[in-house]
Amino acid sequence: MVSPAERPTTPRASEEQSSDNVITRALSRISAIGSRINGGEFPNDVEDSSDDDASNWDRMPEVKALRGEDGGGNGAQKARRLGLTWSGLTIKGIGADACFNENVISQFLPEKLKGGGGAGEESLRTIIHDSHGCVKPGEMLLVLGRPGAGCTSLLKVLSNRRTTFAEVDGQVNFGSLTPEEATKYRGQIVMNTEDELFFPTLTVGETIDFATRMKTPKTAAPGFATPEDARVGSRDFLLKLLGISHTFDTKVGNEYIRGVSGGERKRVSIIEAMATRGSIYCWDNPTRGLDASTALQYTKALRDMTTIFGLSTIVTTYQAGNGIYDLFDKVLVLDEGKQIYYGPMKEAKPFMEDLGFVCVEGANVADFLTGVTVPTERSIRQGFEAKFPRNADTILVEYESSAIKQAMMTEYGYPATPEAKANTEEFVQAMRDEKHPSFLMRSLPVTVGFAMQVKAATIRQYQIIRGDMIVLFVKQASNIIQALSSGSLFYNTSTDSSGIFLRSGALFLALLFNSLSAQSEVTDSFFGRPILAKQKGFAFYHPAAVCLSQILTDFPIHVFQVSTFAPILYFMVGLTGSASAFFTFWVIVFVTTMCMTALFRTIGAAFPNFDAASKVSGLAVISTLLYNGYMIPKPDMHPWFVWIFWINPLAYAYNALLSNEFHGKVMACVGPNLVPNGPGYGSVENQACTGVRGAIPGATEVTGTQFLDSLNYSHSHLWRNIGIVFVWWIFYVCLTIFFTSRWAETAPRSGQLLVPREFAKKTARVPPQDEEAAPVNDEKINTSSSSSTTQITPEANGQLIRNTSVFTWKNLTYTVSTPHGPRVLLNNVHGWVKPAQRKVDGTIHGDILVDGRPLSVSFQRSAGYCEQLDVHESLATVREALEFSALLRQSRDVSREDKLKYVDVILDLLEMHDIENCLIGTPGGAGLSVEQRKRLTIGVELVAKPSILIFLDEPTSGLDGQAAYNIVRFLKKLAAAGQAVLVTIHQPSAQLFSQFDTLLLLAKGGNTVYFGDIGENGAQLKEYFGRYGAPCPPGANPAEHMIDVVSSHHGQDWKKTWLESPEHEKMLAELDRMVNDAASSPPNTTDDGYEFAMPLWQQIKIVSQRMTIAVYRNTEYVSNKFALHISIGLFAGFSFWKVGDSVGDLQLRLFAVFQFIFVAPGVIAQLQPLFIEKRDIYDAREKKSKMYSWIAFVTGLIVAELPYLMVCGVQFFLCFYYTVGLPGDTNKAGAVLFIMLMYEFVYTGIGQFIAAYSPNAVAATLVNPLVILTLVGFSGVLVPYSQIQEFWRYWLYYINPFNYLMGSLLVFTTYDTVIQCKDSEFAVFEPLGNQTCGEYLGDYMQQMGSGSNLVNPDATGACKVCQYNTGADYLRTLNLPEYYYGWRDAGIFVIFVFSGYGLVYLLMKLRTKKTKKAE
Repeated sequence: MVSPAERPTTPRASEEQSSDNVITRALSRISAIGSRINGGEFPNDVEDSSDDDASNWDRMPEVKALRGEDGGGNGAQKARRLGLTWSGLTIKGIGADACFNENVISQFLPEKLKGGGGAGEESLRTIIHDSHGCVKPGEMLLVLGRPGAGCTSLLKVLSNRRTTFAEVDGQVNFGSLTPEEATKYRGQIVMNTEDELFFPTLTVGETIDFATRMKTPKTAAPGFATPEDARVGSRDFLLKLLGISHTFDTKVGNEYIRGVSGGERKRVSIIEAMATRGSIYCWDNPTRGLDASTALQYTKALRDMTTIFGLSTIVTTYQAGNGIYDLFDKVLVLDEGKQIYYGPMKEAKPFMEDLGFVCVEGANVADFLTGVTVPTERSIRQGFEAKFPRNADTILVEYESSAIKQAMMTEYGYPATPEAKANTEEFVQAMRDEKHPSFLMRSLPVTVGFAMQVKAATIRQYQIIRGDMIVLFVKQASNIIQALSSGSLFYNTSTDSSGIFLRSGALFLALLFNSLSAQSEVTDSFFGRPILAKQKGFAFYHPAAVCLSQILTDFPIHVFQVSTFAPILYFMVGLTGSASAFFTFWVIVFVTTMCMTALFRTIGAAFPNFDAASKVSGLAVISTLLYNGYMIPKPDMHPWFVWIFWINPLAYAYNALLSNEFHGKVMACVGPNLVPNGPGYGSVENQACTGVRGAIPGATEVTGTQFLDSLNYSHSHLWRNIGIVFVWWIFYVCLTIFFTSRWAETAPRSGQLLVPREFAKKTARVPPQDEEAAPVNDEKINTSSSSSTTQITPEANGQLIRNTSVFTWKNLTYTVSTPHGPRVLLNNVHGWVKPAQRKVDGTIHGDILVDGRPLSVSFQRSAGYCEQLDVHESLATVREALEFSALLRQSRDVSREDKLKYVDVILDLLEMHDIENCLIGTPGGAGLSVEQRKRLTIGVELVAKPSILIFLDEPTSGLDGQAAYNIVRFLKKLAAAGQAVLVTIHQPSAQLFSQFDTLLLLAKGGNTVYFGDIGENGAQLKEYFGRYGAPCPPGANPAEHMIDVVSSHHGQDWKKTWLESPEHEKMLAELDRMVNDAASSPPNTTDDGYEFAMPLWQQIKIVSQRMTIAVYRNTEYVSNKFALHISIGLFAGFSFWKVGDSVGDLQLRLFAVFQFIFVAPGVIAQLQPLFIEKRDIYDAREKKSKMYSWIAFVTGLIVAELPYLMVCGVQFFLCFYYTVGLPGDTNKAGAVLFIMLMYEFVYTGIGQFIAAYSPNAVAATLVNPLVILTLVGFSGVLVPYSQIQEFWRYWLYYINPFNYLMGSLLVFTTYDTVIQCKDSEFAVFEPLGNQTCGEYLGDYMQQMGSGSNLVNPDATGACKVCQYNTGADYLRTLNLPEYYYGWRDAGIFVIFVFSGYGLVYLLMKLRTKKTKKAE
């Protein structure tokens, strides 16, 4: 393979520049060996100091504080030594070997019908059995065990994090404190977990800056003027200590956001934990992703810290080299939760050897200790074959009776000793001394005062916003666009009766937009949650500080937002032109915006997952809008829901806005509101208002006060109402703080396998999560160290693809631009990969040839590339993921049967048959373990039958020694079968290193130091370095030796040495010979000329099947859709229960039907994050390997939703239609059902096309209200057709799908209704001179009043006229003159279904245009 060289320690820009080219990505990964203290990063990186002795620590402010002003203890701070002791510790968790993942149908079935019920029975499971130990101040303990042995669980309990376990028995003491007493000091008992949780848009500097700010002690260390100076000194020292000062201004990043490399991100996580200034540290696999040299450097730093500060340090780690192992005082070995060894580090190896196990020369002792219970890993000394202990229980018996156990037991009384008590008292005093005086924080475990917490958190909020400016920009732009479009919609509204409805609508819209925008808070709340929970565990702050910092950050943004929105809307609509009225309007909108933001933040904080929260937020949108008094006036509300009005902040805001606007106005009745009206009817005495709320019978005008009275509003309550909204805001903020304080750090069910319910019958028994823990055959004894054979069965061998192509590169140079100028990652690198050999390397400009020819169009498909990050569809099973890759990436000439047969070969090779039906799941949640995911990532590339070679980027990162060995052993199998393999690798043990054939070793600046064969046990490599004055000591790991030599300061220029060596000459000659030979013979791989392996139709079928299954298993998502439709249907149905047939009820009918539109915001808000998550998986892996086209991707997502949308439409119809009491005849009800089904498709298309082009989910949720409200506004509901401004009326109205939706629904529900006026709705007036009412109104009934209804034509006084006769007369005013318009609109609406989905394709295409050809 190639070398143990590690990540390019530069901003990840390096990989991304031409990220679509596989080679560039793969080769660019490994360049400088830098990234460690003793080398400095790059030649120009002078910051990272080159002397790494302990005296370095004297520069650290905390060390100065301990040593006092004169360095001799004078005026020194009190030490914070505690120590940790535990005995009889047994930990139990709720555990089943596997849980079932229900699907859409099975979730509703009773247990008996589900099938396969037995496998997932939950019961108490012992995770750790009777553990004991003592780590005194200044001691380090190494905890070893295979994955699944219980190491992480033990660390959690030892760091006092017990909430995720069902039962914890036994005694644990922190110094002499009990676990209950220690909760007051949770910030001093620190656990650094394997997960790296950060805000990806913050820089490394900002992240560490925040951590140190929250732990600044009250007094400054000696030599520093202020605590702030000391803090900065401490921050810079830690960054230098781990060699990442140069990344100070680089984003932290994550899988999808470009940032620092994986190893650097791990170091950021380590520094953050170090910055907590704890007393007891538990480190869970902290060296994952670090190269051997950095891992050793880090462990040395831990050793120094532990000694200087008197810490108690407990570390679990995989693949620990002997250099790391030797730094510890004690070792604890776990196997299946049993403690098979605990004692001094020096005695562990002799203890196991005395039992008959052999530790091979040069092997890692740590791997030897965990391998003694694994038949394939252990080797037995001659003479012990019959009597050595076969399993954990028998080793435990030997340990229990040993002298080591007896010696260790003497320490367990430590908590009661005078030393422990004195230390604990001093610790408590030290904590008191460094705590800032703060009344609020007195009894809490935080260090700095509340004001300081809020300040630091506010600075961080602004940094997060700055890192993601696009979201802020989208928010402000959509705000201004919405104000302009709403202003023009209600432009210059008249001040007479015709403007009452419009003004109310404009005021309603001002509230509606800001409420819908606030809904994005729910999405946002879930992005930062794990990070805030982690930092709360570190006792950085009280959650209230973060909640308040969000409000302080919101404040200026909302002031700006409302100050741009309010004047535009206010003056365009022509609302009351006085300063006092305008500023009152501004205040109301501002307070409401703050209040609604707080409401949605509360909903986000109150629920454990996004699906549950989005269900409630969708319902909250509907209920606040329906019950604010605009759609259903307060007097018309049904008694069973009127309570919502009283608890609805928008109701008070709307009340205040109306009072502010209509107070003191007099509005004349005009147009259809005045009866009779028109030529010849000029006498005011003989006219009256109709259809105007609040008008007194016989009056021809209505005052603002009468109008407000009719709604039960009063101007005298204006400021009371604003105050109430303000109180609601305070209430929601308090609720948010309450819920945020209760967030847990880890997800339940993490680490359990998940089996889809439909496979319950197939999966008789799922193995325990750690597959090596399956029962082993006791009789199997291995006496040789090479127990894991690399032979492959002849059948499998015949199936594995043979590769005969030669892959070469020459004069490769790769330069990236960084904030500090260009950096060379590769400098004139040459090399090759032939079949059946492998190596590790670096990146691109120069010649890259396959068989002496340039790369073809199908190269990306023909080469396998395993990224370091495992990106998979979480709801697919292992087998499905492999079949998906095989079907799409193997050539179209191979039959389906053969492709699926090959999947079985790979499953055998990966040894994953026993978990083939398990879901992949999410990292950190339920699903596959880290190692299983890594094997799957490799498998997904293998089943594609890559014809050229396979690149693997750090395939052993994060695995334990055995798992790493299994992966490399497996690569050896491939190579034996003729596959060319190219690997970059971290921390290779001697055993791993010996598996590789060829090495490319790169030093700082991307310079080649060695390229050639490694030789048996590294013989050739040792000979080369020995010849030039750096012999490898006996027993040392050649890989670690080689890196130390190349990166140390022995003054030798290894680049020059290589260029002048005979090996270099030979290599160049061989390279030229290979290229010429290959170019002159026919190519070994043929390019079929296709970009994708499969034709488009096949891609669509396969991708749609996967998407459909994923949605079918995503019960939360589908149930949420169902719940929203049923709840909103019933809610709207009962709100408009059995709507009547008066004139006022026509308005209610309109709004009842209008409610259906508002199903969309809730469902869209939930659909978009899912769409974007799938799109990210596609972008990160599947697009780059040319698996399938973006057309297949979009089609799959659309098809997967269709069946559920049909069900949703029917659900809403049944819950809503009959409760409102709409026409029961089947032709009308059927038409309405058809339109409802079509609307489901239309809004899904809208949601998906917004998501297709949005950079992230929060940006999408901010664009939604703009699109939905523009469509709602111009649909002819809020503003009737005749009153829409001409500019919009002739185009936007006609291209608006909601116009046709409302039109068709209204025709089918209202056209034939006969109107019965209420007494208050009649226009009552006297006829002129002795005429009957019929005579007086004759002309009027022919002209303007042709649709009105005179109920007493023969009377000679008090004529009573109702504004409408039938529903058809009302619909005429809405531009729906004939019944056939219903079907016309329905037909046009169907066209919008296709155009909506068309836009999804169009926007995805615009986003996907950057598919690069191989360079």
